[in-house]
Amino acid sequence: MELEKIEAAIEAVLFAMGDAVEVEKLSVAIGHDVDTTRKIVHQMMDRYNSREGGMEIIELENSFQLATRREYYELLIRVAKQPKRYVLTDVQLEVLSIIAYKQPVTRQEVEKIRGVNSDHALNRLVEYGLVGEAGRLDAPGRPILFGTTDEFLRNFGVRSAEDLPSIQPELVEEMKSQAEEEIQLKLNL
Repeated sequence: MELEKIEAAIEAVLFAMGDAVEVEKLSVAIGHDVDTTRKIVHQMMDRYNSREGGMEIIELENSFQLATRREYYELLIRVAKQPKRYVLTDVQLEVLSIIAYKQPVTRQEVEKIRGVNSDHALNRLVEYGLVGEAGRLDAPGRPILFGTTDEFLRNFGVRSAEDLPSIQPELVEEMKSQAEEEIQLKLNL
């Protein structure tokens, strides 16, 4: 198949699927190996980025998705009856941060870090599609392991969890000392 038809096939698959498509599945669809498929899609991404169109191809972990450019989001809101725009509370952001940086993590581990019950926040994050089941822990009761989803990557504009900003060790130490001071103040009351 010539390159132009291969690219058209990739574009058709990405458009029709609507969600992210794993590179392995794309390679099967076009009849090429994974590395060649990835190179072709990256060339397509460069071409999409060099023009003024309303669409782009984004990379999420080991998959690709055809998406609307962010600068046209407000136009979509005018057309959509109920735009999918969630407002995350501070508690939900805290739980999401813990999961993003510690994944895969159990509900109990999140609650141990936070020191309070996190059921509601975690359930909301699952409902929003930002967090999902990432397996089961090999322990009694086989608790669910949670991790971030492609929806999380899309919403926060990162390709993978490894692209999240790193936490500075001195900032962690400062937060620990502040927490210890707060605990000490409460104990002294």
